[in-house]
Amino acid sequence: MKGVPPHFDHPLDAVEFRRPGHREGVELYRAHIVRHAFEPHTHEAFGLGAIESGVERFRYRGADHLAPADSLVLMNPDELHTGRAETDGGWRYRMVYLDVDVVERISGERGWHFGDAVGHDAPRARRVGALLQRLWQADEPLAFDSLLHTLLAEFRSHARVARESPAEGALRFAPVVDYLRAHLDRRLTLDELAAVAGLSPFHFLRRFKAQYHVTPQQMLMALRLFEAKRLLAAGEPAAQVAAATGLTDQAHLTRTFARRYGVTPARYQRQVRRR
Repeated sequence: MKGVPPHFDHPLDAVEFRRPGHREGVELYRAHIVRHAFEPHTHEAFGLGAIESGVERFRYRGADHLAPADSLVLMNPDELHTGRAETDGGWRYRMVYLDVDVVERISGERGWHFGDAVGHDAPRARRVGALLQRLWQADEPLAFDSLLHTLLAEFRSHARVARESPAEGALRFAPVVDYLRAHLDRRLTLDELAAVAGLSPFHFLRRFKAQYHVTPQQMLMALRLFEAKRLLAAGEPAAQVAAATGLTDQAHLTRTFARRYGVTPARYQRQVRRR
């Protein structure tokens, strides 16, 4: 794309997305990252995958985690996280992002939840990596869905199905997160958000950060970029996406999108809209 600087600092850094045309709520992803550091971002979906080589370091739920080669990545929906290489050669990995309702339909169970962000299960991780590769190559809808069912079965032993009741903090701040989602295109104030939670501004700020391990502004940006991703996948022009998500302009969208997802909006849109 003319005028856009290189996507990464290292020529080996590369990411690619794919969405199957017949199955909503599923997104495939593969990457080799050496130098790029992903800023906090979120997915309204389970993020499940395997590390093929190298080691990833990421921040998730207020703690740092290391995911070495032949380990599983197990992320719950709506959890902000980062990502960077821990080793000089970077790390290579494959992921699938599955909406909650997709997991429920495939598994026949409600309330999946992963307690550990990293699963140290080398044989299973290698099977998951192979299944993700086959999913990427699958052209027939029936073959794709059969592989998806097999893949999810590999993660079942790591999932907790009987979830604990949400903490009081999560219940208090759920309306705030909903408010952020409903007003992505606005300049919001701390006082405004605190009023939604029924707290004084800085008490709200402290409690919100303790609950989510990020500031309200970081949460807002993560939600903005996730919505931008959704709109781009639906075919919306980048300039309109920037305006709809409260970003200054298309250049701002390009910079912030690439920092979180490792690919420009234009390239992401081309990748996921290929049929």
